[in-house]
Amino acid sequence: MTGQSARPLAPVAVDRRNFIRLVGASAAGWLALGASPDRVRVVASLIGLPLGDPLTNRSAPESAASRLSALIQGMTERGWVEGVNVRYETRSSFGGPAQQEAAIREILALKPDVILTSSTNETAALMAATKTIPIVFATSNDPVGNGFVESLARPGGNVTGFTNGTAEMGGKWLQLLREAAPAISRVGVLFNPATTPRAGRFFLDSIESEAASMGVSVSPVPVNDATGIDQAIRGYAGPPAGAMIALVDPFLVINRRAIVAAAAQHRVPIIYPFHYFIDVGGLMSYGAALEVRSADYVDLILRGTRAGDLPVQSPRKYELLINRKAADALGLKLPATLLARADEIRE
Repeated sequence: MTGQSARPLAPVAVDRRNFIRLVGASAAGWLALGASPDRVRVVASLIGLPLGDPLTNRSAPESAASRLSALIQGMTERGWVEGVNVRYETRSSFGGPAQQEAAIREILALKPDVILTSSTNETAALMAATKTIPIVFATSNDPVGNGFVESLARPGGNVTGFTNGTAEMGGKWLQLLREAAPAISRVGVLFNPATTPRAGRFFLDSIESEAASMGVSVSPVPVNDATGIDQAIRGYAGPPAGAMIALVDPFLVINRRAIVAAAAQHRVPIIYPFHYFIDVGGLMSYGAALEVRSADYVDLILRGTRAGDLPVQSPRKYELLINRKAADALGLKLPATLLARADEIRE
């Protein structure tokens, strides 16, 4: 299952010999890369997760999954060395509108050369604040529909980036969930209306369409704060047999441990959109493989390419992850056909 895609641009290669010279802080190396010692570029990131979340901490055990770590690694491979010719600044919008506004003010005061955003909300807020600084969104479900770009092939303006799925993903989640738990007759769709695309409707249409063909009832389960997570999931503990779909939503990612714990306690099968949930014990996930390709575009922008000239890129691969230990705890006997299609099985 794939979305509309554009041909990936070839990254700018950096000769290994020049890279070694750069690491040694050679002025000749800086100039060879088009960056002078007195021109340290500023790459700012606005993220929706708390700064203390392991996914934002470069030294934490989960940092291998961090977009920031992957970005810095990719930039280093292209000759941009932290503290030499590039500086990274990260601000969090977590905490409500006032915190988001403060974070954006801080970022703009840095006069960054490019800004990366982690979700639809952050991208929309930054676009309202600047029409000139290049913005690269790491993920977006509907950049055209959200008004971020004129088209995927020709974004125009100061914004470009990467999509992480299409609306039809909703139906696919329900299909996989039904395969894992054939007895289910009702499914709740978990999301926070304030933080998920189109307040949940972006995926709900395809979920409801697929449910109608299956004879399964589907209900939106909006949760506005973390205190409502346990009750929302407890409502789908059987009988009749229930299950849930967790939508693409930074609120759910932030609260992934609480969601997975409640699902285990109440024995509710849940399918998730990202491997982050499987990493903390979730049952299964299906979604775009989270390749962090932002370094490609940040590098090109720092070398003079306009953000609006870089086509929005769609996922190159989707992956299914299954946690067999979680399935056993839920009493699910996963069919061999489903296991055979998994890209990874956690024991």
